[in-house]
Order: sequence, then C-alpha cells, then structure tokens
Amino acid sequence: MAQRQNSNRDPSIELFIKAGHDGEQVGNCPFCQRLFMVLWLKGVKFTVTTVDMKKKPEELKDLAPGTNPPFLLYNGTLKTDFIKIEEFLEQTLAPPTYPHLSPLNKESFDVGADIFAKFSAYIKNSPNNAFQEKNLLREFKRLDDYLNSPLPEEIDHNSMQNITVSRRKYLDGNRLTLADCNLLPKLHIIKVAAKKFCGFEIPSQFTGVWRYLNNAYEREEFSQTCPADLEIEIAYNSVGKRR
Repeated sequence: MAQRQNSNRDPSIELFIKAGHDGEQVGNCPFCQRLFMVLWLKGVKFTVTTVDMKKKPEELKDLAPGTNPPFLLYNGTLKTDFIKIEEFLEQTLAPPTYPHLSPLNKESFDVGADIFAKFSAYIKNSPNNAFQEKNLLREFKRLDDYLNSPLPEEIDHNSMQNITVSRRKYLDGNRLTLADCNLLPKLHIIKVAAKKFCGFEIPSQFTGVWRYLNNAYEREEFSQTCPADLEIEIAYNSVGKRR
C-alpha cells in the first residue's frame, strides 16, 4: 500500500501494522493508525505491511523478535517504540521538505488524554456501568468545551467581532496535527464499540465533538486508515458476550 511521493530524496520507509481477522486488512490498533496518519500527513512515500499476529511471518520474527506492531523500518534501521517513532519522524521529516505536525497549544494534546481510559473502564464494567458512563461523559464534555472555545490565534483583538464559539475544524486549528493522530483513532473505536456493546452514542449536544469528527472523517488521512467497524467489534467481542 504505497503512499504519495514527495521528492526523489524521500527515505525508504516501511510501516508494519497489525492485521485484521483475515490476516490482511488493517486491524484494530489505535497506535498503528496513529503512525499511519503521521506518515500520510507528512506527504512522504512509504509502504504499509500488515502483520498477522496469529502467524507472524518468519522474516518478521528475525526482523523484530518479540515485537508487536507498530514498528518501522527507516532506511533499513528498525524502530520499535511508537512514541519514539513519532518523535523521530517529526524531527527527521521536517520543513522545508515536509510539514511539522506538532500542535501550537499544549492543551490540544492534553484535553483527550483520559477519554480512552474512561471508555475502557466503561465497556469492561458493562452493563453495570452508570458510574463509568458518567466519567466518560465528563471527559467528552471537557473535550467539547475545548473544541468550542476559541484558541488564542482565533481571536483578533483588532476586530469588533467577538468570537465566542470556535469554528476550527480540528483540535489545534484547521490543520491536522500529532494531537489529532493520537486522539482520532481512539474516538473512532469508542464511537463504534460503545454503540455496538453498550448502546452508547456520543450525545448530540456535544456539538464541538461532532463538528470535529465530521471534519475528520472527510480527510482521507483519517478515514482511509481506520479499521473496519467489524475489526473493532471483533476486538471487543468478549465484552459483548458478557451482556
């Protein structure tokens, strides 16, 4: 699965991600999708290899023994820690050839930090999960408040118009950043699994969250890297059997 080529000087990059239940399609792994999005947004040429965790190919056992996806081959050098991989890509694939993806505002990273943990507690305690649902909704409210609050760079102090509700598309403005690469794959999993197994849908009053998600799904860097709903449902199937 090759992506766009930026220049003849592009490095050789191969991203290894978790395969789905058929051993070929993209599997359920927010960390894999995170790096997939980062590389796509960088505009660099790269290839993607899905790894069947049930029968890891012999050549991969030699390449990355004991390592689960995601991992990366960059000009033949193996890199295995996804946080360090992301930092490496941001530093190495830099302007003027490639865009920086770091957000301007630290809170863009922080605002969604607990939402996936709250979702995990919620779905694991299903169906007796009223307390966990309240905690999950509190995190969604925090995210919604942030998305609806104008960022400093949205406020023009020389303008007579007072912007009270943000119109930005993503966490940190109108461009996708590393903060979105981290949060969006998790929100997609929550959206699919919570509805399937708990009958939970993100409340419509969270207009900022829905604006954010709808804008994100229009971007191929996100929508084309998402696992199929079935892959997420299979991953959380043990939860469903308890209901």
